[in-house]
Amino acid sequence: MKAIETKTGSTLAPSELVLRPDGSIYHLGLRPDQIADTILIAGDPGRVEKIAGHFDAIEHRVMNREFVTITGRIGGRGITAMSTGIGVDNIDIVLNELDALRNIDLEQRTPFAERRPLRIIRIGTSGALNKDIETGSFVHSDYSVGLDGVMHFYDAAFEDDEQALAKAYIAHTGWSIEGLLPYAVRSDRDLGSLFGKGFHRGITATACGFYGPQGRVLRIPAAMPELNDRMSTFSFRGLPMANYEMESSALFALGSLLGHSCTTVCLIIANRLQNAFLADYKPRMAELIEAVIEKVVAED
Repeated sequence: MKAIETKTGSTLAPSELVLRPDGSIYHLGLRPDQIADTILIAGDPGRVEKIAGHFDAIEHRVMNREFVTITGRIGGRGITAMSTGIGVDNIDIVLNELDALRNIDLEQRTPFAERRPLRIIRIGTSGALNKDIETGSFVHSDYSVGLDGVMHFYDAAFEDDEQALAKAYIAHTGWSIEGLLPYAVRSDRDLGSLFGKGFHRGITATACGFYGPQGRVLRIPAAMPELNDRMSTFSFRGLPMANYEMESSALFALGSLLGHSCTTVCLIIANRLQNAFLADYKPRMAELIEAVIEKVVAED
């Protein structure tokens, strides 16, 4: 996705850039000095505590609603751990507010002339859509197919490969859900290069819900009951459809538009084709967190 150009000289109205009485950003409750250049995000607030357990020192701890933020240091590197809650709607809030903290003068309500990028890695849980990816595996998302509506509200220019992937996905699955057009977006290649050995790589489907949008049927029939089976046989330029989750499409797209580097790594806790679920996944999640931190810190 092509990054937008920074527009300077405009003043953002209080109704558009919403701040709290103490000058912090509205939902996250943060001030610019309370985030680091590298941010590890997770849906679960409890996972933030697990990430922060690796910090040598904690400098900031802020909590508001489902958004828990802990910023600290490992050696000489500053790292922020943050919970986002569940879903692309929350990612829309998190990415826009993180970018405002980094690229907008909150006192003057004007964008800075020079863009200041962040590196954001999502550490999540997900369900495999591939029979060869067992529960307990780690997956890196090279692309996400967005089965949500968030990016249709933005003026976004997709790259050629992203357009080709979306077109191939729609054709392969025989997409028939009216009013919802899937889109595709690539994660950051440089950041993704950290996750090679020990990680499956593939395409992630980002759903806008956990039950019907992921083909789960409790009492309400699915609109496309054959969708998961069709996705399991989909690939694009050698990359298989790997897994389902609920955040990466908006993360990659908004991050790229705003000039930030974003990617996702997930622990597979279910395999939808095998009807398998890893109930005690927390020890394996601890290993994934440790692996991500080791790779981030090793860059120093």
